[in-house]
Amino acid sequence: MKVIESERFTAARAWGALDVCTMNGITCRLHWTDQPYKWHVNDGEEVFAVMHGEVKMHVRREGREDTLTLKAGDIFHAQAGDEHFAEPVGEARILVIEKEGSV
Repeated sequence: MKVIESERFTAARAWGALDVCTMNGITCRLHWTDQPYKWHVNDGEEVFAVMHGEVKMHVRREGREDTLTLKAGDIFHAQAGDEHFAEPVGEARILVIEKEGSV
């Protein structure tokens, strides 16, 4: 067993992660960041839960770009093939659950 106080977690670089666990090929990682990620498409589903801070989630659907604002406690689910990138507003801590080895 372990308890992780997500609000206290920091990393040496943007998107640095703490591996919480791996279950049957699915990883659960806590990320710290103060910088945007990059546009990407996962080869599997992804669950993205904002633990602390605020994140602007940019998504492309049917040739249209939208921005969703995620606050602490909000959860974003991307299907395989959904194009997106996350942009924190200041510092953010995010729990990401996805297939092991995903981008």
